[in-house]
Amino acid sequence: MYIAQEESFGPVMVISKFKNGDVDGVLRRANATEYGLASGVFTKDISKALYISEKLEAGTVFINTYNKTDVAAPFGGFKQSGFGKDLGKLSSPSLISHLTVQINERTT
Repeated sequence: MYIAQEESFGPVMVISKFKNGDVDGVLRRANATEYGLASGVFTKDISKALYISEKLEAGTVFINTYNKTDVAAPFGGFKQSGFGKDLGKLSSPSLISHLTVQINERTT
């Protein structure tokens, strides 16, 4: 699906079906893009959400929310979505692989 593989800037959300329990298949599809700025996970199972957030190739992973960021958190993507991070203590010129996870606690 073209829209799921491009880095779209705008109000775009891709929702795709998957077989119950096929988390690794979902991760393969989610990571099968050359971009990795941000992603979102919506689930009642916080353990599953944290497992997925560790495996996603994205600079920021939102859990049960989207686009609510802390201005002090490091910002930047993986792959073609940028090199390194801006903001935060981890924003050094070296190539750091750092993940920011934002969790909406009210729905977990």
